Amino acid sequence: MSACIRRTLDKEVHAVTPGLSIMRKLALSEVYQLLEPGPVVLLTTARAGRANVMTMSWHMMVDFEPPLIACVISSNNYSFAALRRTGECVIAIPAVGLADKVVKVGNASGRDLNKFAAFGITPRPAARVAAPLIAECFANLECRAVDTRMVNKYNLFILKVVQAWRDPAQKDPQTIHHRGYGAFAVDGETINLPSKMR
Repeated sequence: MSACIRRTLDKEVHAVTPGLSIMRKLALSEVYQLLEPGPVVLLTTARAGRANVMTMSWHMMVDFEPPLIACVISSNNYSFAALRRTGECVIAIPAVGLADKVVKVGNASGRDLNKFAAFGITPRPAARVAAPLIAECFANLECRAVDTRMVNKYNLFILKVVQAWRDPAQKDPQTIHHRGYGAFAVDGETINLPSKMR
């Protein structure tokens, strides 16, 4: 018998390897729950004198220096048009203590609501962009869109961090990571291993 054989059980394909558990098919609609990059962040924009904030979890680092971040924002989101028009935003990183507010922000639209006032989030002036910082977050990244070639097809913006801020009073903050359908993981233990990765 080969080390790995394929067979069909209940219309699902399984890989069987001696000594290992059987793998079951996963619905393609659930893949994102495995790869959510996290942490969940808040993204602020400002357009025509009106600031807004949204919750975002689809983002990733693209380069070290200058820091480049790729993020996907649905064209249905109120913040999408503001970011596309102004090319500026702030990515504010909340700790777990703000989780309830982060979810409430994500469940509401800025089209008809001042989410800062409604959910007790404090905007603060940024140094290099019009979008505000969020005082309660442990880090704030002022960003400018530097590549929008994939916005039409994928709603994907490449953002360059032009100013970064960190709250020294928030020591070792734990972030939250979206697992799908209202489930969140919280940062746990940090382990250090020999590594050549930066």
